[in-house]
Amino acid sequence: MRIKDFKLEDYFAKYEFNVKYTLCSSDCESFSVDELLNIEKGSLEDFKKVWLGYTESLGNPILREEISKLYRNINPEEVIVFSGAEEAIFIFMNVLLKKDDHIIVQYPAYQSLYEIANAIGCKVTKWLMDDETDWELDLQFLESNLTQSTKCIVVNFPHNPTGYLPTEDFYKRIINIAKKNNIYVLSDEVYRLLEYSRAERLPPACDLYDKGISIGVMSKSFGLAGLRIGWIASKDRELYEAMASFKNYTTICNSAPSEFFSILALRNKDIIIKRNLEIIKNNLKFLDEFFSKFDKFFTWVRPKAGSVAFPGLLIEQDTEKFCLDLLEKKGVLLMPSTQFNYGTSHFRIGFGRKNLPDALQHFDNFMTENYG
Repeated sequence: MRIKDFKLEDYFAKYEFNVKYTLCSSDCESFSVDELLNIEKGSLEDFKKVWLGYTESLGNPILREEISKLYRNINPEEVIVFSGAEEAIFIFMNVLLKKDDHIIVQYPAYQSLYEIANAIGCKVTKWLMDDETDWELDLQFLESNLTQSTKCIVVNFPHNPTGYLPTEDFYKRIINIAKKNNIYVLSDEVYRLLEYSRAERLPPACDLYDKGISIGVMSKSFGLAGLRIGWIASKDRELYEAMASFKNYTTICNSAPSEFFSILALRNKDIIIKRNLEIIKNNLKFLDEFFSKFDKFFTWVRPKAGSVAFPGLLIEQDTEKFCLDLLEKKGVLLMPSTQFNYGTSHFRIGFGRKNLPDALQHFDNFMTENYG
């Protein structure tokens, strides 16, 4: 298999750790080891006892049990733990898909959600979203593009990079279309739990459909990207066993300290999610003010969930040039839509971190100095 370069990750690798303000981060504010250990009494002593040998390939049983509590109809034996969501996506697609299969992918999308399928030799149909319709999806497009070879529908709710979240009724209609046609649904749910209104939270795909595959991760909603822990929850036993076997060719097993900290975080998920939502909601107020002030230069479709949004650029300039100009003059990093292979007029902004007000002030200064 030969996969195209991962544009977004290459862009991050080039700039992320060399700038003062990363204003396009997809994750929430992280924790130090000390902060995480202080959440729960006695955790330091427990951590000192962690055995640094090989771990169970499917994941620590206690971790799988904690993950299963995020779902209604999933038991620990229906969870596989991976090294981040990226490994989960890679293994799922390599196990499920073969050359000439067809998938439909909500788009724009994280590149691996379609590029791995491309590398396998699949036909990929992009289910396009547009800010002119507030990023709403067209169900008629989905139904009209199904074929005899369609193997999977790939969705991501809450959505990266737009922050779009459909209604539960709309979401269930997607699931029902998949059921009717016996098609898998790969549901990237890494921003689940970050809905601004709890009432708008969608049920996981794995709870609704035996071919619904839910992907979760510690990186986004929990802000613990450095742990590199993700998972798949699925009731499809044959697929589950195939993914478990394939993992022997990738990471084999996960980091013992990472699994320990993931267990600790999941046991205290309400504390962590509450903190991250407070940061997000506070930062959204600053973003609303910023985009209102500069409404002649940007479009702003306010996200409904998650820690990212995808404003449009109304300036007659390529978004990548605009972002690099901001980077050079103010040390503020945005993610141009070119890195999502989605035109030249949008950029991703991330607002899950505490330093957003400071970073946004530098962005404000840049706009004032250069565009009046």
